[in-house]
Amino acid sequence: MTRQFQFEHRLGYRILRWVLLIALLSGIVLSTTQIIVDANRVSDELDQQAHQTLALVRDAASQAVYSIDEDLAQPVVDGLFEQQAVRFAQIMHPDGEVLARNTRDLLPADYRPLTDRIFSAERHYRVPLTRGADDPVIYGYLEVSYDTAYSAASWLERATLTFLSGIARAIVLSLVLFAVFHILLTRPLFRIISSISRVNPDNPGGTLLDMPRGHRNDELGLWVNATNNLLVAITENQEKQAEAEARVNRLSRYDKLTGLPNRELFLVMLSNALEEHRRNDQTLAAFCFGIDDFKSINEQHGYHMGDQLLQTIADRLGGDGPNGPLITARLGSDQFVVVEQHLRDGYQCAATSEWLLNEINAPIRLAGRDVSATATIGIALFPDDAEHSEQLLQRAEQTMTLAKAGGGNQFQFYVASVDQEIRDRKRLEKELHQALVENQFHLVYQPQINLETRRVIGAEALLRWEHPVHGLIPPDHFIPLAELSGSIVEIGSWVLDEACAQAALWSSEGMPIRIAVNLSAVQLRQDDIVETVLKTLKRHAIPPGRLELEVTETGFMEDLDSAVEKLVQLRNEGINIAVDDFGTGYSSLTYLKRLPIQHLKIDKQFIHDLLVNEEDTRIANTIIDLGKSLNLDVIAEGVETEEQEFYLHNRGCQLAQGYFFSKPLKPDDFASFVVAFHRKITANSTEN
Repeated sequence: MTRQFQFEHRLGYRILRWVLLIALLSGIVLSTTQIIVDANRVSDELDQQAHQTLALVRDAASQAVYSIDEDLAQPVVDGLFEQQAVRFAQIMHPDGEVLARNTRDLLPADYRPLTDRIFSAERHYRVPLTRGADDPVIYGYLEVSYDTAYSAASWLERATLTFLSGIARAIVLSLVLFAVFHILLTRPLFRIISSISRVNPDNPGGTLLDMPRGHRNDELGLWVNATNNLLVAITENQEKQAEAEARVNRLSRYDKLTGLPNRELFLVMLSNALEEHRRNDQTLAAFCFGIDDFKSINEQHGYHMGDQLLQTIADRLGGDGPNGPLITARLGSDQFVVVEQHLRDGYQCAATSEWLLNEINAPIRLAGRDVSATATIGIALFPDDAEHSEQLLQRAEQTMTLAKAGGGNQFQFYVASVDQEIRDRKRLEKELHQALVENQFHLVYQPQINLETRRVIGAEALLRWEHPVHGLIPPDHFIPLAELSGSIVEIGSWVLDEACAQAALWSSEGMPIRIAVNLSAVQLRQDDIVETVLKTLKRHAIPPGRLELEVTETGFMEDLDSAVEKLVQLRNEGINIAVDDFGTGYSSLTYLKRLPIQHLKIDKQFIHDLLVNEEDTRIANTIIDLGKSLNLDVIAEGVETEEQEFYLHNRGCQLAQGYFFSKPLKPDDFASFVVAFHRKITANSTEN
């Protein structure tokens, strides 16, 4: 492209060279022809002039030679020399005797080497001398020589002027023709070339050539239109080719029956997903499943119906799963693979597996009949089970094969220990739904002591699950499951109702103490939580001030505005609000100022190493000071030693609970503890 636009390679320059060359050659030929013609004319004029001169003096010369009179002959000869061009003249008898003669040198001139070749140096003329036309006797001869230099000089001047003017005309004509060609041809061509250089090869039809001004209807305009049509045609052809390639690519990378990605494309997608999860340190699960006894479905209903069943399952799994978008592909025959990203834990995998089984088990209408299918799922986790896409898929497939050997309609994890753990949690979740119905739950109460008055001023209601097979199950094991499944709402309502009923009973027995009940974050998000709490208090005729609701920092920080609004409504009704496990979450003064709270509970992890761990002691002191500054009562959880109780009391902590005072007790034991504790305190006071 660079060479094309160098000056010596431009079409206009080449046109100029040829036009100039032809014009010069034409000018030279025409000028030369004109000069030759002029030379012939000059030559004829010399001859004509000579003959005229001889004719003028012929009679006088004849008379002189006839009279043999030298005095008469010499003037005739001298008269001829009046003409500048005459170089030699003589009158002579027939026998060669000269009667009169005169001569002079040739005119010296620089141009003679040229003109002498054309006209010769001199021209000689000779005429016979007679007495008349009737007298045939020749008395002598008159000879004259003309020097051609004088006529040649004027001819040469004209020839030079003619030649130079011819060359000048040729040059001017060449330049005019070049300008015309440049305006009409080369400049429009250059602009067309510039337009062509701006054409995008990937989309030539998107940038068409500019039409040269004034050339719309001539050859250049036709050429530009034809080129633009060609560019548009090329673009259309490229689009059609791209569509064809896309179709071919889709056929080669997508399953023809279901439209899902095939194994090759799936591995590419899985590799990209693994790379993202590797950067973000996240977990991903691959669920490989096959339809149980798919061969029998084909044999009973026909292969066409089997294909419809696979298409229906693909449609069901091609969208979002229970926790967001899924990557779904068909591996071949009746086998599929589903990938769930951004997992929280293996328990979420189990929930997704059950969702997959339910989606597959749902009846499918085929040829007017409802057909049900089951599947077996093998699960492999990234990065625990495999680091790479092919390895992850292979292990999921292997796990599916092993799971099928143990029976259909189930799922299994790649690692046996994880599989068993997840199965235990899923079984526990199912049993959790039955625990409330079968009265497997009960409440225990841990006393809350006023460190100043040494009185039991309240009790925290704690949930316990007495499993008929596994015995007592720690709350840390089943409370998170209840929150994930949403059953915590129903369980929490039962806890609130049971605690209020117990408070009402104690109050009727002369022990009016405050009951603290934990309020789950899931419960706090319920729109009717305020109404539920107030109805429960009204049902058991409990004064609102007798109830304290404990919320965790993480529980209300998910939607602070909504949580504050609900807690303010509860506080306006007279219910006490406490922040549980303070110091383990956000510990922000911003929300403390907004929340209508009365108590801060120091988490037991800071009390456990109190006076042993300097950092825990400093945190406990900070929370106590913060409570004082905000006019909030501080409750210390997990007090286990006398030294801890003594330090907290002296440091200004108002309330405490823990094994130093009592473990959580059943209602009857709690009532007995309160009586015994107060009796002991009274006895100590009397002794003192």
